[in-house]
Amino acid sequence: MRSFRCAAMFAALLAALPAAAQDVTLTSRDGTLALSGTLQGYDGELYRIATTYGLLTVDGQGVICDGPACPDLTAPKAVIRLVGAADAGASLLPPLIAAFASSRGLDYDLPEVGPILITDPATGKVLAEFSFRPMIADLAVAEARAGRAELILAAVPQPGFGTRALALDALIPIVALDNPLPRLSTGDLARALSGEVTNWAMIGGPDMPLVLHALPPDSDLQQALSARLGREIAAAAIHPDLATLAASVARDPFALAVTGRASAAAARALPLTDSCGFPLLPTALSVKAEDYPLALPIYLLTPRRRLPLVAREFLEFLGSPQAGAAVAAAGYVDRRPERQPMTADGLRLINAIKGAGGETTLADLQRLAGVMDGADRLSLTFRFQDGSSALDAHSRDNLTDLARMIEAGMFRDQALILAGFSDGSGTAATNLDLSATRARAVLAALVVAAPDLASAQLPVVQAFGEALPMACDTTTAGRRLNRRVELWLKPAFGSPAPAGSLLP
Repeated sequence: MRSFRCAAMFAALLAALPAAAQDVTLTSRDGTLALSGTLQGYDGELYRIATTYGLLTVDGQGVICDGPACPDLTAPKAVIRLVGAADAGASLLPPLIAAFASSRGLDYDLPEVGPILITDPATGKVLAEFSFRPMIADLAVAEARAGRAELILAAVPQPGFGTRALALDALIPIVALDNPLPRLSTGDLARALSGEVTNWAMIGGPDMPLVLHALPPDSDLQQALSARLGREIAAAAIHPDLATLAASVARDPFALAVTGRASAAAARALPLTDSCGFPLLPTALSVKAEDYPLALPIYLLTPRRRLPLVAREFLEFLGSPQAGAAVAAAGYVDRRPERQPMTADGLRLINAIKGAGGETTLADLQRLAGVMDGADRLSLTFRFQDGSSALDAHSRDNLTDLARMIEAGMFRDQALILAGFSDGSGTAATNLDLSATRARAVLAALVVAAPDLASAQLPVVQAFGEALPMACDTTTAGRRLNRRVELWLKPAFGSPAPAGSLLP
């Protein structure tokens, strides 16, 4: 891949175009063909031109551009316009753009107001200009489709746009610091958000009114939360941004709100449980593994057109360790795979004992504990589409990551285990078979994704049925959490990686 800096030296990435449409003529270098139309964009490689034949893309090396809208090749500056979710844009984009520039040895300027400029330290020339405008989802989509924005920052994918995962957040309930309620179940949270609960005493709290605080209904976070509930949030107090929301909740003893894990600020995060009392902890590993049911992905959406070279390089950079570190430093959960010793999560074994069905025997639990002994869990977890044997979208991304890491030799000294689990809705024998089938399905998909892997590099399959529930089996959401295939690592020789280590 050509570096951004090389591209800046040898080609114009995107010249500043006039706001009004102007004509150009692209003539082949042998003079046999000419196309006239309105220049839509130029990224240093390709022209996009609206003609009587429609929108055409033309290789810039094969033509000569003539006309008032032709780019000035002596002033190569990429203009990247981002629109979308306000809070995520303000907190995530500046450190990511700064890390992107630093990874290429370029200078950057992060002003309080205005675009972020990336410059060549040798010449002082501005090579790229990143700008961000907060905008609700519908308007952001319209801007990108009209060619007035290159990228959309959003919590919900949109039809007709490519999707690049940027970061993860966890939706958490927050209350005032002096609110005495020790914890809240997901069922009670849903009832409160929908307006069914009007007094804290109705959900185990003190006898006082419950006042819902929220963002505007058309904000990304509020739309994502409403989609989870299947209804609008019945909020009495509306705030323009997450910082104002958290500050207001911290001052209001009657308040309840839902915010991102990165935005709780002075308010108190109220621990969540499911309806059976299983604790739901928004740790980085549980969010990455989708064990936490209120995880909120944050995406960069790309329009179905060729983006400027610097924008494409920025998108590629998002998969790098430097980008992951910038995301984590901003308080969000990055997408880098994470590993943790099984012994660091004693709650899982406690839940296994407490939630074991009548058919789960002591021998079953002893076999589970024996395999877990000395093992680490990797955050790559695999789940399936409802009613299907096909992996869901997040799991397909995990499979690609796993194939890449095995091919790179990252687990050379490790034995890999695909540990299959089921919910408890059938008999123990049936559930054991189902968990084995799911684990073998992940293994088969891995073989397809990485056909050159030797059999010794592939994981082994272990099935445990319903023996290690993550959540309550009496709810649809809980059963979905319990149906999973986890990736465990055990040292083939030597010592395992330290707790919480991140893998590139």
